[in-house]
Amino acid sequence: MRAHLARVDAVLVQALIAAALSFAHIHDIAMAAGQDGWKAWAYPISVDLLLVAAWRRLRSGTAKAAAWCWFVIALTASLGANVATAGLLDMTDVPAWLRILVAGWPVVAFLGGTLLAHTAPKTATEENGTELIEDQEDEPEATPETSAQPVAIEPALTTPPVPVPTALVDHARKVAAEHHTRTGAPIDTPTLRARLGIPAPLAEAIAAQL
Repeated sequence: MRAHLARVDAVLVQALIAAALSFAHIHDIAMAAGQDGWKAWAYPISVDLLLVAAWRRLRSGTAKAAAWCWFVIALTASLGANVATAGLLDMTDVPAWLRILVAGWPVVAFLGGTLLAHTAPKTATEENGTELIEDQEDEPEATPETSAQPVAIEPALTTPPVPVPTALVDHARKVAAEHHTRTGAPIDTPTLRARLGIPAPLAEAIAAQL
C-alpha cells in the first residue's frame, strides 16, 4: 500500500511541476504578445482546461476524432510556448503572427471547450437500445399462424325411409300397369301421387319399389 502511495505521490509531484512550468511559459508568451494583467494569467488556464476536456473525452471512448483534434491543438499551444521561451524567441520583439495567434486563441479555446463539453457522448445503454431498434426494424414481421382446429363435419341429412304398406304397393302396381297400357309410358311420381291421393314422400317411396 505504501509503495503504491509513493508511486502516486511521485506522479502527482511530477504533474504539478510540469503544469507549473507550462503555466509560466504560456503566461510569459501572453505578456510578450501584449496581453498584460489578468489576461496573461487567463491564457494558460484556457490551454490547460482545453487539454483536460479533450483528455476526458478520449477516456470516454466516444468521438475520439474530435477529441484528438482539440487535444493536439491545446498540446501544440502549450508545447509551442515552452519551446519559444527557451531562448528561441526574442521576448522583447514578438513577431506579428505570434501576436495574432495569441489574440485569436480565446475564440479557439471557447469553441473547442464548448464542443467537447456540450456534445454528450452516447452511453452504452443508448447504443444497445439503438442497435436493438435497428435489428427489430430489419427483421420481417412475423405472420401469426392460424392454429389448426379440428373442423366438425356434420353428417349428411338422410331422409328416413317411409314405411309403405304392402297392400298399397300392390295397388300402385295395378295403377302403374293400367297407366302403361293406356299411354304406353311408365307412370311418373306426380301422376302416381295424384292417382293414389297420397303425400309426396309416400309416393316417392312407392315409386322406388315399382
